[in-house]
Amino acid sequence: MHEYDVAFKAILQQWVDLTIRELAGTTIARWLSVELPEVRNTRVDLLGETAGGELVHIELQSTNDSTMALRMAEYCLRVFRIFGRFPQQVLVYVGGAPVTMKTELRGPALSYSYRLVDMKDLDGERLLASPRVGDNIVAILTRLPDIRGSVHRILERIAGLSPEQREGALRRLMLLAGLRSLGKVIEEEAKQMPILNDILDHEVLGREYKRGRAEGELEGERKGELKGELRLLRGLIEKRFGAIPAWAEERLSGMSAAELEALSDRLLNAQSLEELLR
Repeated sequence: MHEYDVAFKAILQQWVDLTIRELAGTTIARWLSVELPEVRNTRVDLLGETAGGELVHIELQSTNDSTMALRMAEYCLRVFRIFGRFPQQVLVYVGGAPVTMKTELRGPALSYSYRLVDMKDLDGERLLASPRVGDNIVAILTRLPDIRGSVHRILERIAGLSPEQREGALRRLMLLAGLRSLGKVIEEEAKQMPILNDILDHEVLGREYKRGRAEGELEGERKGELKGELRLLRGLIEKRFGAIPAWAEERLSGMSAAELEALSDRLLNAQSLEELLR
């Protein structure tokens, strides 16, 4: 799921408008860091803020998880602890099997629920008609009556992009297509378009090139996430211990993702910066 997860999150953050409105009922003014340092380190998929200051948490799921309601409740409380606001929560299910996950928790003094959206239930035609190519790409996850014709429409939109944008859009389309076993259909339709067939054969989707390029792109995105995690962690450390001295900055900058995760786990219990970074 990881490659689909990265591609889908990138599309939602950068290339769509209508899809977010369909999922969350609002638009996102800015995306926030998704790392939520606690006694146990927790990462949400997407956390955004609307122009009015409302937090929106979007979680992506490709399989049914019997503990999903509990997981979403834990995410909700951790977001509240860090930001002081409860988020609107949306679980986006991209799997093919029927949804069986519960959307609420009920107890003697507890009432919690979140919204669940099955991508298959979204209006694919509306997404295909959107002027944003990301919305068009996401449409392949819905129930489209004419899938081959719809794929052709999406590829026509991609063909009209700049060369750099075409590569990224086609790569993400192919990654999401794996969730619906549509890779072969997309390749067949792309070969009918000379401008995309060239990419298919020689660049983004060439068999070996595609694998290496996609892995490289994903690694770049992971490094970007690591920078975001480090930025958030610095802010939390400053709130706890004050300005970060040069020696501590040097230590933080050289840490791996695993080391930063361990540091997040220790942050709430450490009594000093020296103890945290020992």
